Amino acid sequence: MPETHGYLAEGPRVGIRRFTQDDAAEFTARARESEELHRPWLFPPTSAEAFASYAGRLIGDPARAGFLVCEKENGAIAGFININNIVEGGFLCGALGYGVFAHAAGRGLMTEALGLVVRYAFGPLRLHRLEINVQPGNTASIALARRCGFRLEGFSPNMIYVDGAWRDHERWAVTAEMTGA
Repeated sequence: MPETHGYLAEGPRVGIRRFTQDDAAEFTARARESEELHRPWLFPPTSAEAFASYAGRLIGDPARAGFLVCEKENGAIAGFININNIVEGGFLCGALGYGVFAHAAGRGLMTEALGLVVRYAFGPLRLHRLEINVQPGNTASIALARRCGFRLEGFSPNMIYVDGAWRDHERWAVTAEMTGA
């Protein structure tokens, strides 16, 4: 297992840290174990080759920031939260994508972690707005957005191409002012 210290932010039970290529074995094993939980909403990489490409984009692209959610007790990767499509200038916004792994689901770890990422985004990353686009049937993801203070802003038909088709999405958002940042 890779080093587990050096968190960018910590809560009582989880810390968030950046992806490294050394995380491939654990991440892909967790993703394979979680396929039933993730489908049809999410398709994280399940092979070393796919992880290398995925993590490489998160590590090397300034318009993305990837965070692993790690259990502080043992350093295990519990999930991931990525900020994609980061826009600077007058917008200062990013789009969140996330997933929990099966062994950590239902334990509140992602609620804690998403709160950490939001604070990090509005703090060190100096963003003003974060958005989450969720398929309407993904009730767990919508519940997470609600718990973390995101507001429903609208509905977009055929918005994002997922699993072979253009899918409808609800648009959720939070701004720095809403969090007191």
